Amino acid sequence: MLRLSKKQKVNFVDAFIIFIVTGVAITCLVPFLYMIALSLSSNNAIISQKVSLWPVGFTLETYKTILSDMEMIYTLGYTIVLTILYTAICMFLTACAAYPLTKKRLKGRNSILTMMVFTMYFSGGLIPSYILVKNLELTNTVWSLILPGAMSVFNMIILKTFFSSLPESLEESAAIDGCNELGILVRIVLPLSLPSIATLSLFYAVDRWNGFQDALFYITDKNLYPMQLKLYQIITANQQLDTQQGEGSFGAHIVPESLKAASVMFATIPILVAYPKLQKYFVDGVMTGAIKG
Repeated sequence: MLRLSKKQKVNFVDAFIIFIVTGVAITCLVPFLYMIALSLSSNNAIISQKVSLWPVGFTLETYKTILSDMEMIYTLGYTIVLTILYTAICMFLTACAAYPLTKKRLKGRNSILTMMVFTMYFSGGLIPSYILVKNLELTNTVWSLILPGAMSVFNMIILKTFFSSLPESLEESAAIDGCNELGILVRIVLPLSLPSIATLSLFYAVDRWNGFQDALFYITDKNLYPMQLKLYQIITANQQLDTQQGEGSFGAHIVPESLKAASVMFATIPILVAYPKLQKYFVDGVMTGAIKG
């Protein structure tokens, strides 16, 4: 019977892991490539179902249509500003909650943390949340898209774990030099926590950028629609027109599949651009929050 050496077993395991990860990556990449091909293909090629992973009848008309729509441009800019504001507020609140919970001298620290963790598993539900937002007169305001999810307890725990991993001697030295708690947080703790902060900022930004359900409930003013809700309406309108076409009712303006795919790419590309810039911090931030504490 053939026996593998320890080194060969390790190599086999590594090869198997690489194979699985490659398969998962391809599975995630194929739909993305299909949407790109669809957005760059002609309507005739799409209707005849000739498009796979490569554009057929290459055209940029759908992107010209989107870029000429000032409403889409406005929605993109508004969503970028909304995402930045949401991320900044979330990180501010997360840091303000995480830092005190690392101090053993804080009375009731464990009780406070327990109450916060409780909200991770139990919530009031959709209807009470809507009633609360409505009673606070936040509906049809940008704050209805920011305040209800302004801090994630899970992200707070990750940041708290990172803060706890920092040497206490640094804070003690700063305190001897006359720094108060705010000065220690701003000048010592936060600069050293940049990997974790960048990682959590990315989590918050992606969560806000991809979110549309809260806007669907709280927003009726079209000027406050985020990009994903706008995209949702385009897809829904396209599906309704497809249904009418199938029933023999043809509208004067039918949104082509290529326009839907181009809209998806238009909403996806900006957040993808942010990933490479934060990638060098991403692994360090996640690993530190996962194994230390």
